[in-house]
Amino acid sequence: MRVFVTGATGFIGSAVTRELLGAGHEVVGLARSDRSAEALRKAGAEVHRGDLDDLDSLRRGAEGADGVAHLAFIHDFTNLTASGEADLRAIEAVGEVLAGTGKPLVVSSGLLTAPGQVATEDQPADPASPARHRHASETAALALAEHGVRAAVLRLPPSVHGEGDYGFVPMFVAAAREKGASGMVGDGSNRWAAVHRLDAARLYRLALEAAPAGVRLHAIGDEGVPFREIAGTIGRGLGVPVVSVAPEEATDHFGWLGRFASVDMRASADLTRKLLDWWPEHPALIPDLAAGHYFRTA
Repeated sequence: MRVFVTGATGFIGSAVTRELLGAGHEVVGLARSDRSAEALRKAGAEVHRGDLDDLDSLRRGAEGADGVAHLAFIHDFTNLTASGEADLRAIEAVGEVLAGTGKPLVVSSGLLTAPGQVATEDQPADPASPARHRHASETAALALAEHGVRAAVLRLPPSVHGEGDYGFVPMFVAAAREKGASGMVGDGSNRWAAVHRLDAARLYRLALEAAPAGVRLHAIGDEGVPFREIAGTIGRGLGVPVVSVAPEEATDHFGWLGRFASVDMRASADLTRKLLDWWPEHPALIPDLAAGHYFRTA
């Protein structure tokens, strides 16, 4: 299969690129810079220049492919609404090209269910979700199943971890290093779902190869890791104490990360595992965090 991959050089996308190439597929990766283009060439992928705002480039990439994996996203936490709108436009552009072909399209999403419950694949997007900026994209992607596209949505948890992670967990590590203490909100009993990026990459491949049209998939290794365990492992890794932060002081302690530190986002992948025989094989979040690579400094 010749697969057009957006976000092909990102933390997750680079793993997807290697996973697809390793399974014998061809990869055409979207590159917006010379650096990204060179990384794709070194990996053995073909380069397609463009970005999420260049909808014509996205259409051309999709036209020459047997399937599309959409992982690119503008992670601008100061304006996630605009990021979501750009994502929607990209999906619609690719969908126009794939309509009526029966080709696979795998679209990345977040856990679009309300906090405080165990999210399952059969739950539709909830506007109360912390990932609500992806609501319209998920809805649009699934709707393509009615227009001759083998479209699937792959929901990712708050932590997709592994060597080279630059998401929430390393941000909390940096905050603990700066503050001299690893914080948690209240007693840290809120839980985070997580998955190793290599396990997530394998699920993208399986979805492209075999997922039926119109399904939601969950890339979940850990159903719910108590945040106090995350904070405790960070504290031990840095040799700093663990402190409890009152909910009303979370923003003062963590900055803009405060609104994420107290979120309870658990999720199940039971339906995904049954559907695609996908089982996580790589380290869970706490063993991966305890391995030490999150605490290295340049």
